[in-house]
Formats: sequence, C-alpha cells, structure tokens
Amino acid sequence: MSREIDPAEADLLRRMRADDLDGFEAFFVRYRALVYRTAFGLTGDHGAAEEILQDTFERAYRHRSTLRPDVSPVPWLHRVALNLTYSRLGRRRVATRPFSEFDLATLPDASSGPAEQAEQQEARRAVREGVARLSPKHQGVVALYYLHGLSVQETSAILGIRPGTVKSRLHYALGSLRTNLAAEARLGEVWGTLPGPVPTGEAEAGP
Repeated sequence: MSREIDPAEADLLRRMRADDLDGFEAFFVRYRALVYRTAFGLTGDHGAAEEILQDTFERAYRHRSTLRPDVSPVPWLHRVALNLTYSRLGRRRVATRPFSEFDLATLPDASSGPAEQAEQQEARRAVREGVARLSPKHQGVVALYYLHGLSVQETSAILGIRPGTVKSRLHYALGSLRTNLAAEARLGEVWGTLPGPVPTGEAEAGP
C-alpha cells in the first residue's frame, strides 16, 4: 500500500530527478526529522543518528532517479534508515538508550511532586531498557507504530511484512515490556498497565 503523495512531495521528487540541488536541499529539510527520529530512537546515540541521517540522504540522492514522483518517499526513507540502523547496531555496540528522548507516550505525566517525578524516571528507564533488549525486528515495529504513529497497514507496507506479522510482533514487544516493568515491584503496581497491543486475530504464529 503506497502512502498518498501530496503535490509538494511530487514537485520535490521531480526536481531531484532533474538534478536540482536546491530541490534536494528542500527534500532533506522536509524529511530529516523523521529519519533522525528513527535512528536516534533505536540507537540512543546522537553521533550514530547523525551518521545514519547523512547516509540515508546520500542514498536518496544516489537513487533519486528511482524515486517516483507519484509515490511518497516516506516508506522508502523509513526502510533505508531502519536497515542502516540495524547494520550499525550489528557492527558495533553504540551507547544504546532506545527512545531516550521519545519515550512511549503512554507513560503518564507525573509533575505533581519530586516523588512522582522520580517514579516516572524509573518507569522510563525500565521502558528504555526493555526496548533495548528487543530484537531488531521487534524494535522496528515499535519504532514505526509507536514512535512515528503509523498504522498497522503503513508499518506492514514499509517493512514488507503482513499486517498479521506486525500485530504479532507488537503483541510480543509489549508483552516483553510489561514483563520488564512488572519485574520492578514498585513500578509493577504503578506502570503495570501499558496500553494493549493491537488485536491479534490476524496474527501469524510466532513473534
């Protein structure tokens, strides 16, 4: 399923295909935040995220003739950024703090006092550590579905997997995160209820 493209996107892609450097600069400005968000969300390392950002757009420029002006480049950019991130994580160990600045939006605001703020920090730490322990395929669906707010169908199209597989991976990932939170006695009481995963009626066997 292709993401609907708007006229501004189409114009940028036509300009890039015509070797318009100003068009490529505008393309970079338009999409750099989503690429950086994915890279930093999964690595927790600003330096690694910057390198992944640069490499992603270097590939976009190199393959500009293949980017069709009638198809949004967003799924392609997500795929390239995810692949580069997995490659980097597999090649060497970065200071992994997944979602350190983009914590799951499900954690409630605890601004009423020092005790509540400390509790929230502990919960966020547990979530970050839980995401860090997930496999790349599970981190990928969590990043796209929760970090970017994409639908199951959009996540499925970007990763090239069936919607049922997206749902089963989300189900597994959230179950793992709940287990990590519940393992901490105090956090288990307060944070033990993360939002339920999407329905798994279509999910395939296994995570």
